[in-house]
Amino acid sequence: MASIRTVLSFRPQRSLGLARFFSAGTEYDLCVIGAGPGGYTGAIKAAQLGLKTVCIDKRGPPGGTCLNVGCIPSKALLQASALYHEAKKGFEARGIQGSENLSMDFGKLMDNKDTAVKKLTG
Repeated sequence: MASIRTVLSFRPQRSLGLARFFSAGTEYDLCVIGAGPGGYTGAIKAAQLGLKTVCIDKRGPPGGTCLNVGCIPSKALLQASALYHEAKKGFEARGIQGSENLSMDFGKLMDNKDTAVKKLTG
Protein backbone atom coordinates (compact mmCIF):
# COMPACT_ATOMS: atom_id res chain seq x y z
CA MET A 1 0.00 0.00 0.00
CA ALA A 2 1.30 3.45 -0.91
CA SER A 3 2.15 5.75 1.94
CA ILE A 4 0.16 8.90 2.40
CA ARG A 5 2.36 11.95 2.00
CA THR A 6 -0.07 14.84 1.77
CA VAL A 7 -2.67 15.57 4.40
CA LEU A 8 -4.75 18.70 4.04
CA SER A 9 -6.97 19.52 6.98
CA PHE A 10 -9.80 21.97 6.58
CA ARG A 11 -11.47 23.60 9.56
CA PRO A 12 -15.17 24.35 9.41
CA GLN A 13 -16.03 27.95 8.50
CA ARG A 14 -19.60 27.83 9.80
CA SER A 15 -21.86 25.33 11.46
CA LEU A 16 -24.94 23.58 10.13
CA GLY A 17 -26.42 23.66 13.61
CA LEU A 18 -24.79 20.37 14.63
CA ALA A 19 -23.21 20.17 18.07
CA ARG A 20 -19.70 18.73 18.21
CA PHE A 21 -18.44 17.67 21.62
CA PHE A 22 -15.26 15.78 20.72
CA SER A 23 -13.76 17.66 17.77
CA ALA A 24 -10.14 17.55 18.95
CA GLY A 25 -7.63 14.97 17.80
CA THR A 26 -8.01 12.89 14.68
CA GLU A 27 -11.79 12.72 14.45
CA TYR A 28 -13.23 14.09 11.23
CA ASP A 29 -16.70 14.29 9.77
CA LEU A 30 -15.40 13.59 6.27
CA CYS A 31 -12.26 12.06 4.80
CA VAL A 32 -11.68 12.76 1.10
CA ILE A 33 -9.22 10.39 -0.55
CA GLY A 34 -7.42 11.99 -3.48
CA ALA A 35 -6.36 15.63 -3.78
CA GLY A 36 -7.08 15.93 -7.48
CA PRO A 37 -9.37 18.58 -8.95
CA GLY A 38 -12.48 16.86 -7.56
CA GLY A 39 -10.99 15.84 -4.23
CA TYR A 40 -9.56 19.08 -2.96
CA THR A 41 -12.50 21.19 -4.17
CA GLY A 42 -14.92 18.74 -2.56
CA ALA A 43 -12.99 18.90 0.70
CA ILE A 44 -13.00 22.69 0.66
CA LYS A 45 -16.76 22.78 0.00
CA ALA A 46 -17.42 20.29 2.80
CA ALA A 47 -15.40 22.47 5.20
CA GLN A 48 -17.32 25.55 4.06
CA LEU A 49 -20.51 23.69 4.90
CA GLY A 50 -19.26 23.11 8.43
CA LEU A 51 -17.80 19.60 8.31
CA LYS A 52 -14.43 18.94 9.88
CA THR A 53 -12.68 17.58 6.79
CA VAL A 54 -9.39 15.95 5.93
CA CYS A 55 -8.13 15.37 2.39
CA ILE A 56 -5.39 12.79 1.88
CA ASP A 57 -3.34 11.92 -1.17
CA LYS A 58 -0.35 9.66 -1.83
CA ARG A 59 1.33 12.29 -4.03
CA GLY A 60 2.95 15.47 -2.69
CA PRO A 61 1.12 18.66 -3.69
CA PRO A 62 -2.61 18.64 -4.39
CA GLY A 63 -3.91 19.00 -7.92
CA GLY A 64 -3.91 15.50 -9.31
CA THR A 65 -2.24 14.05 -12.37
CA CYS A 66 -3.11 16.87 -14.77
CA LEU A 67 -1.54 19.59 -12.66
CA ASN A 68 1.50 17.71 -11.38
CA VAL A 69 2.68 15.35 -14.13
CA GLY A 70 0.22 15.52 -17.04
CA CYS A 71 -1.44 18.43 -18.79
CA ILE A 72 0.32 21.43 -17.24
CA PRO A 73 3.92 20.15 -17.51
CA SER A 74 3.24 18.98 -21.07
CA LYS A 75 1.81 22.36 -22.06
CA ALA A 76 4.82 24.16 -20.62
CA LEU A 77 7.14 22.04 -22.77
CA LEU A 78 4.89 22.39 -25.83
CA GLN A 79 4.92 26.18 -25.45
CA ALA A 80 8.72 26.20 -25.35
CA SER A 81 8.95 23.98 -28.42
CA ALA A 82 6.42 26.18 -30.29
CA LEU A 83 8.52 29.26 -29.52
CA TYR A 84 11.65 27.48 -30.73
CA HIS A 85 9.92 26.42 -33.95
CA GLU A 86 8.60 29.95 -34.57
CA ALA A 87 12.06 31.41 -34.05
CA LYS A 88 13.72 28.78 -36.24
CA LYS A 89 11.22 28.80 -39.10
CA GLY A 90 9.19 32.00 -38.92
CA PHE A 91 11.60 34.77 -38.04
CA GLU A 92 13.47 34.81 -41.33
CA ALA A 93 10.21 35.16 -43.28
CA ARG A 94 9.50 38.27 -41.19
CA GLY A 95 12.92 39.78 -41.81
CA ILE A 96 14.50 38.76 -38.49
CA GLN A 97 17.96 37.29 -39.03
CA GLY A 98 20.21 35.15 -36.88
CA SER A 99 17.79 32.37 -35.98
CA GLU A 100 19.79 29.70 -37.83
CA ASN A 101 22.14 29.30 -34.83
CA LEU A 102 19.45 28.61 -32.21
CA SER A 103 19.85 25.76 -29.76
CA MET A 104 17.85 24.30 -26.90
CA ASP A 105 18.99 23.86 -23.30
CA PHE A 106 16.91 20.92 -22.04
CA GLY A 107 17.93 21.51 -18.43
CA LYS A 108 16.48 25.03 -18.55
CA LEU A 109 13.38 23.76 -20.37
CA MET A 110 12.77 21.27 -17.56
CA ASP A 111 13.44 23.95 -14.91
CA ASN A 112 10.87 26.20 -16.61
CA LYS A 113 8.35 23.34 -16.62
CA ASP A 114 8.97 22.69 -12.91
CA THR A 115 8.58 26.40 -12.15
CA ALA A 116 5.22 26.51 -13.97
CA VAL A 117 3.95 23.55 -11.93
CA LYS A 118 5.21 25.00 -8.64
CA LYS A 119 3.47 28.32 -9.32
CA LEU A 120 0.16 26.47 -9.59
CA THR A 121 0.65 24.05 -6.70
CA GLY A 122 2.00 26.54 -4.21
